[in-house]
Amino acid sequence: MKNDDVNLRKVARTIRAMDTSDGAGVRLKRSVGSPALPMLDPFLMLDSISSDKADDYIAGFPEHPHRGFETVTYMVEGAMRHNDSIGSEGVLRSGGVQWMTAGSGIIHSETPEQEDGLLQGFQLWINLPAKDKMQRPRYQNLEAHEVAEVSPAAGVDIRLVAGSAFGKTGPVSGISTEPVFMDVKLAPNAEATLPVPEGHAALVYMFIGDGEVAGRSLPTHHLAVLKDGNAVLLKSGSEGGRLLLIAAAPIDEPIARHGPFVMNTREELMQAFEDYQRGRFVREKAVGQG
Repeated sequence: MKNDDVNLRKVARTIRAMDTSDGAGVRLKRSVGSPALPMLDPFLMLDSISSDKADDYIAGFPEHPHRGFETVTYMVEGAMRHNDSIGSEGVLRSGGVQWMTAGSGIIHSETPEQEDGLLQGFQLWINLPAKDKMQRPRYQNLEAHEVAEVSPAAGVDIRLVAGSAFGKTGPVSGISTEPVFMDVKLAPNAEATLPVPEGHAALVYMFIGDGEVAGRSLPTHHLAVLKDGNAVLLKSGSEGGRLLLIAAAPIDEPIARHGPFVMNTREELMQAFEDYQRGRFVREKAVGQG
């Protein structure tokens, strides 16, 4: 990207992630999906887990359903076991990713695969357009070594899960909202200009250290919503920083949402509850599952 072609994004607003709990009492911080930011189309929720106290996470997330959207689980440190209604089971370890397209319906559980130590990671919910809401469930499970890595400048290290940057492309593919998902680590006082597709909704979440986004201060566990443009300027503070840069194309469709179901109309939402209660969710192998 030539300098003349760069249209730097500015910050629309920043918010502090809210302390809350979910599952069987897992303590976490919620930014998207909180009262301060109920949604940023197509993003429905962004939760951050970061604790070395087992009581904060050990109970995990017992069996629960999803329909009509995607869940992205990204492990920074630790291990999480997943099981579901279509026979999939495995352990997501440090640096690994599970991109699950729930589609027409799936029931799953997530349980920490450790009894002590640091558990740090994220879960992101991304809406699906109406045409894709009832597709068969699909998994893209990635080990840490499968995530693309690039260092475009001194003190800048990027793990690229989805999207393209600096000649690299993330392994997640075939997603209708054309997402970008980057884990960016900045050394102390480092600076980077990262590409973001124009027209995409975009956010930056600082989870270690602090820094600046487009000249605006962003402390730990704060999120910046970005205005439009094709790039964003990031700077770290004196202690360095680590952040997620996430972007995707807005869907711009009506939403009927309650708990684990996200549809377009109230009638579809009621049908989702009925199908779940009557045991109609998919119970066969998902697309992409071995």
